[in-house]
Amino acid sequence: MKLRGRLALAAVAVMAPMMAALLWFDASEKHRAAERMLTNVVTSRMVTGRARCEADPRSWGGRRDVFPGPHEREPFDHGHPPPPPPPLPEAPPRRGPEPFEPGARRAPPPFPPNEGPSKAHAKPAVVYAYDESFHSLNPDAPALSPELVQSVKGRDVGVAPFAWRTSDVEVLVRTPWGTGPCAYVLGQGSTDPSWGAVLPDNPLWLLPMLTMLGAVLVAMGPVVRRIRKLEEAVQRSKSSSYSTAVAVGGRDEISDLARAFDDAGREIRSRIEEKERREKALFDFVANTTHDVMIPLTVLQGHLATMREKASKGEAVEPSVVVSAMDEAHYMGSLVHNLTTAARLEAADVKLERSAVDLNAVVHRVVSRHKPIARELGVSLDDAVPNAPVVISADVTLVEQAVSNVVYNAVRYNRAGGHVAIVLETTDARFCLHVIDDGPGMTPDELERLKQRGARGNAARTRAPEGQGLGLDIAFRAAELHGFSLSLGPSEYGGLEVRLEGDVSLPPGT
Repeated sequence: MKLRGRLALAAVAVMAPMMAALLWFDASEKHRAAERMLTNVVTSRMVTGRARCEADPRSWGGRRDVFPGPHEREPFDHGHPPPPPPPLPEAPPRRGPEPFEPGARRAPPPFPPNEGPSKAHAKPAVVYAYDESFHSLNPDAPALSPELVQSVKGRDVGVAPFAWRTSDVEVLVRTPWGTGPCAYVLGQGSTDPSWGAVLPDNPLWLLPMLTMLGAVLVAMGPVVRRIRKLEEAVQRSKSSSYSTAVAVGGRDEISDLARAFDDAGREIRSRIEEKERREKALFDFVANTTHDVMIPLTVLQGHLATMREKASKGEAVEPSVVVSAMDEAHYMGSLVHNLTTAARLEAADVKLERSAVDLNAVVHRVVSRHKPIARELGVSLDDAVPNAPVVISADVTLVEQAVSNVVYNAVRYNRAGGHVAIVLETTDARFCLHVIDDGPGMTPDELERLKQRGARGNAARTRAPEGQGLGLDIAFRAAELHGFSLSLGPSEYGGLEVRLEGDVSLPPGT
């Protein structure tokens, strides 16, 4: 159900019981007013009509014995004009028929202020007399209902149960003497629109309620239009993968909802972009792994084929072939580690798993890992660390991979008989890790190119012709994430010197 229809239904659901309650209360008040009026009529007539009632109970009562309607006039009694009005209180009482007798002249009840000849009014009252057993000698008298009889027990006036859908009114009045054929008098009549009414007789009183309902429906027009505008904006944003803003002006709840949709759209877009970046990183990782591993794998296969051929002929295998095969296998292992680390570093939000890392232990592990290949290549690999542990706060995997890459490059691209030294120093709560080699070194242009590749971080994903690009990129990126500095420069021994510097995390209590 649409919002406007739902509001209209809610308004009708509220107004309908209210209108029914008003109508019921209005009918109840009219009924009570008619009961009081009818009780007064019966009481006033029996004050002076007891003798007439007891003298002829069979004919007493009926429609002739009560007031005519508001627009009825009784005919003259026996063709004579009506008797004169009663004298003033100080004058002696006049002689004449009792008020209940047919010849009595009575003034009609006053007209209601808004009643005219075309207006509905109460029916003329009808009275009947009953004895103590609630039986009437008048053959026209109706039988009393059990409810009416029960209501008068212990009371002076009993009334029939109220039914708001009918205008008929009945009262049963106990006379002061309470005995004889006129012990009780039944009065029958109807309600009058002007007696005790709460609501106006004119149905125009419904107009304010209907106007309010119309005002609610009209006021909902702008709200519905704004909601439809919001729906269209959300649909446009969805069709553009949430790159389009949900723009709905205003400072109400609908604009707040639009801003919430906009925030949710940005969050969804951010997650989509993150997912796309991860998928691209995975795709690049697989592609680069395949490309970079195929080269050393092909070389390794060539060396293995040579060794098999030599072995099948019973010839000795040259040590250089075995060393080259080991070098390629070692390189592939290092390459896989580097590609895995590079994929991690290319994530949108790299989270470092910091812990207390002992750089002395890192240096020892790196040297132990590279000594076999250095020995096979004829390169001397040594290290020097302080006696006391050098503790830093870092991600041990990234730091160790960065140091391993620098050492591996120094060993791999050195010459036979060369030297590589790893020196760790501490000064003023800072550390400096030197990786020095006496290899062929680099020209200033090559050195500048390496610095620029490292500065670009993730840009270098393809293995350089020298095979150094990816490893140094990881070293530069790891240093940047930790707040360390990594610098390249020529060493005093003719090769390359790499310096990794940063703050030391002092142990507690020092």
